[in-house]
Amino acid sequence: MQTRLIDLAEVIRSKNSGPYELTMDILFRTEEDFKRVAAAGVISVDSVCQMYKITPDKVVGILEFPPARAIKITIRRPLCSGDLGETDVYGAQQHAPLLNLTFDLPE
Repeated sequence: MQTRLIDLAEVIRSKNSGPYELTMDILFRTEEDFKRVAAAGVISVDSVCQMYKITPDKVVGILEFPPARAIKITIRRPLCSGDLGETDVYGAQQHAPLLNLTFDLPE
């Protein structure tokens, strides 16, 4: 059965992580949902690369943080924050690909 990330997450957001990186945070509604998604490996280097159309060397890290029921994804920005041609100085709209993420979760 296909599950949508937006149905399990309380918060999906993005922000600057310095001028050269972006961070996306996924905070889950329940501990059970967090554990199921984390155990299934839904958020991985491969899935992030597919969603953001980047290569693995652009993924700085993916961190699961159980006390907050959260997964944090950090990637390198395509352009430095504020550079000519950069369209989201604060990185506040870069979580959009996560909103469409669907996947199968084991029961």
